[in-house]
Amino acid sequence: MFFKKKKSNETENKTLKQDLTQKEKNDRVFIIHLLMKEKCKMPPKEKMLSIAQKHLGEETECFCYNSKSVGFAPHKYKIQFKEGVIPPQLLVMECMSMDSYNIDDLTKSQMWDCKNSAEILAECKYHVIATDILGSTMDYKERAEMLMNYMEALIEMYPECEAILFQTSGKLFTREQIKNHKIPRNERFIYFAVNIRFFNIENSNEKIIDTLGMNILGLPDLQYHFHDFNPNYIVNHAYDTAYYIFENNNLIKNGETVDGISEGEFDRNVQWECHYEQSLIQPVREVIDICMNEYAGGKRTY
Repeated sequence: MFFKKKKSNETENKTLKQDLTQKEKNDRVFIIHLLMKEKCKMPPKEKMLSIAQKHLGEETECFCYNSKSVGFAPHKYKIQFKEGVIPPQLLVMECMSMDSYNIDDLTKSQMWDCKNSAEILAECKYHVIATDILGSTMDYKERAEMLMNYMEALIEMYPECEAILFQTSGKLFTREQIKNHKIPRNERFIYFAVNIRFFNIENSNEKIIDTLGMNILGLPDLQYHFHDFNPNYIVNHAYDTAYYIFENNNLIKNGETVDGISEGEFDRNVQWECHYEQSLIQPVREVIDICMNEYAGGKRTY
């Protein structure tokens, strides 16, 4: 069982149970939710296409448009099949009630980037779902770029949007955070779509920090099981390591080491061993477990 870290907008902690019946989905479909206070209509086709072309390339076409859904094909990006090359497809669904979509307590507890997440989730009763099709067959860096451009286009298409929720990672950002960000283009996916989660283990001094969202690109998530170490340092280590994996197509092999931390800084004299394992916290997925030597928690079998 895991004890959730208290968030600034909560009055009490909640005990959350480990649930290893929740498996990672293998389809690797990217899904985001545009959260709305009121139900809105589909924007005009011409407006949506113009914005899509601005963010996704002038060759982007709208291959379907009706009251239920809109589809875009950004020809700037390619998917290679034996039969030939085709563009990926991006879909936007109609605005619907949030009643049928349940956000569990564990996901709500890890929305660190949005200070007023509880208020937003309480006020936003409607959502627009946006996703990609065949994206998992793309080069992962091209897909990451496309998805972040898509995110920025959607914010412009829907000025009514209060916030964006990334379903794969549970990360929540306000419209203003996305619209006004200064994140370098090559770092956007890690910043927006990959979540760093933090758990205290009940009745112990041990903690777990992991990433969630790398798996959508076919890359491994990270996991740290530790005690008696500043968790803020581990959060920074996780982001830097996730970005290294992203930039280099995951060069880390089982049993290899990465630079650890000494006095809050990366230190080549401190080496932490990496092993591929199943995650300790749902959803069950492959992670690189980083063993922090004398600060490592749990029972290690290697």
